[in-house]
Amino acid sequence: MKRYATANWKGTGKEGKGSLTTQSKVLDNTQYAFGSRFEEGVGTNPEELIAAAHAGCFTMKLIFNLTKAGFTPENIDTHCEITLDADKGEISTSNLTVKAKVPGITKEKFDELAADAKVNCPVSKLLKANIACQATLE
Repeated sequence: MKRYATANWKGTGKEGKGSLTTQSKVLDNTQYAFGSRFEEGVGTNPEELIAAAHAGCFTMKLIFNLTKAGFTPENIDTHCEITLDADKGEISTSNLTVKAKVPGITKEKFDELAADAKVNCPVSKLLKANIACQATLE
């Protein structure tokens, strides 16, 4: 299975503007710019999108872990906060905070399954992945 998204940018880094489009069109020419990334401007930014992806992926992995262990969650809420160290130009942390209601599970078992989800969800693995890039100059 493959999924894709595209980014388009026009102009300089600080004054220019970009847009993001996803295969599903959930994002369809969605605005992003310097202001929405490094200030409080209108639009999205890569860190917000990574946070959404990590929260969603972790939650699904946790649900799969719980189901495999014989538990049915009533509710799981996951908050993910991505920290961008602008001086270093790198994402320094992804902090997952999860609150769940899972009947019949012990705290120890829940912690074990959540720890596994943290390490083994595909987005967690991606954040440590090697990156391939093919670049063409037109």
